[in-house]
Amino acid sequence: MARYTGPVCRLCRAQSLKLFLKGERCFTPRCAIERRKSPPGDKSIMQRRRRVSEHGMQLREKQKARNIYGVLEKQFRKYLEKAARSRDVTGTMLMQLLERRLDNVVYRLGFSDSRAQARQTVRHGHIKINGRRASIPSYQVRQGDVVTWRDQSKETGLFKNVSAGLERKNPPNWLKLNPDVASGEVISLPEPDEIDSGVDTRLIVEFYSRR
Repeated sequence: MARYTGPVCRLCRAQSLKLFLKGERCFTPRCAIERRKSPPGDKSIMQRRRRVSEHGMQLREKQKARNIYGVLEKQFRKYLEKAARSRDVTGTMLMQLLERRLDNVVYRLGFSDSRAQARQTVRHGHIKINGRRASIPSYQVRQGDVVTWRDQSKETGLFKNVSAGLERKNPPNWLKLNPDVASGEVISLPEPDEIDSGVDTRLIVEFYSRR
C-alpha cells in the first residue's frame, strides 16, 4: 500500500479527531475539524450508516495510529510483530517503537511543525545523531542518543524558522531539549504515561490477532 498523498485534513475528519498532521494550523480556527466536524463523503449515505462494528472500531484505531505516525501498513505490521515478540505488553511496546522513530523524535523536540515535515527534514540529511548524519526516518533512537542539526543546515530558512520558536517548545519528559544550540537528548525510553497519542492499543492488538 502506497503512502497517502491526499489532503490530510480528510484523515482527521474521517476520525472526527485532531491528528495534528498540519502543524501549527491544527491549533488555529483554520483547522478542518473546527470548520467541518462531519466526516468526508456523501452525507446522504452517511445518514444511513449503522453503528460501527467491533471490527470497524479496531480497524479505525489501527488506521488512526498509522496516520498519526505516517507509517505504511507493511511497516506497521512489522512493528506489531516485533512488539509481540518482546516480554513487555504488546501495545505498550508498539507505541514505544513508534515513538522512538527518528522522525517522531525530531517532531517531539520541536525541530519541525509536523511529523511529515520531520520525515522530510531527516530524509534531506539535515539531522545528525551522535555527530553522524542520519537520513532514515524510521531509525530507532536509543537512550543517550543526541539529536542535532547539521552545521550546514543551520544556514537554511527552515532552521531559522524552527530555532525562532524552540524556546516555546515543551518536549515529553523522556527527551531533553537545549534550545540554545538546537539539540536534543534521549534521556530515557518513553513510558506509557508519556505518550499522548490517544491511541487505544488494545483494539489494534485485537485487530491483528483475528487475522
